[in-house]
Amino acid sequence: MTSSAPTDARATIDPLTSMGTVHLTVSDVERSRTFYERVLGLRSSEQDGGEVALAREDDRTLVQLHGNSSAPALDRRATGLFHLAVLLPTRLDLAFALARLSASRWPLDGASDHLVSEALYLSDPDGNGIEIYRDRPREEWRVRDGQLEMATLPLDLRDVAGELAAATEAQPHVPAGTRIGHVHLQVSELAETERFYAGVLGFEVMVRGYPGALFVAAGGYHHHLGLNTWNSAGSGPPVPGAIGLRQYEIQVPDLAALDSVLARVEEQGIPIVAAEEMGPDGRSLRDPSGNAVVLRTA
Repeated sequence: MTSSAPTDARATIDPLTSMGTVHLTVSDVERSRTFYERVLGLRSSEQDGGEVALAREDDRTLVQLHGNSSAPALDRRATGLFHLAVLLPTRLDLAFALARLSASRWPLDGASDHLVSEALYLSDPDGNGIEIYRDRPREEWRVRDGQLEMATLPLDLRDVAGELAAATEAQPHVPAGTRIGHVHLQVSELAETERFYAGVLGFEVMVRGYPGALFVAAGGYHHHLGLNTWNSAGSGPPVPGAIGLRQYEIQVPDLAALDSVLARVEEQGIPIVAAEEMGPDGRSLRDPSGNAVVLRTA
């Protein structure tokens, strides 16, 4: 993979930008609630309107579920979610995640060593993609010819599980430092997508080396957003209300950072609406593939 400089150095999103809650539509909210509690180790609470919030140990919500038994099925060729990625603080936490998967007998879709991170892949009961991963320390990230090295290599699951030998007690829930590390989206094409996420929102393009994909980030991270056309090239968004991604949040540190991004969005004539459920500063817009993005302060 190769990395590149930002599309426009004048349009740079705040380096402290991070990912917020991912909102999903599911067909059976109680079935999904059980999955996210038992398999992923998240704590659940019911919200107004019957939605279910799924949080880490200190109640920060990572995923929010909206149940709709009549929702059209997930369309894997439409734009939308490829996977949401739950970032754990340590390799031991990743071993505990693997143990929870094993205890629940939930199948893995894959497991990869990306050099900068180690990742487990699976799907929820409706087929929504999930990555569970831990980052290697940044000082261990390798740079060659000025470019960040990433790869997709097999992950040694026995070696990960070996971390449990140092554990003194079980870990039924993910720890407080767990967060949404990145969101990987299916998009219809890449050129306009890059202009939106890099040229307008101000993310830096980090990786171009995967055919049909692009990875962007703030603050030198390996990626906050993955964007690919592997299943969705030339496709449009799913039918309204379908199973899958409802919206995802990008969180900037303060109002000045938010105003800076919104000014660029307005300059491009991209419609912005208030996202009242996200608080007074929440603003919602759509990327060129129809994916719903909420910008807000952290």
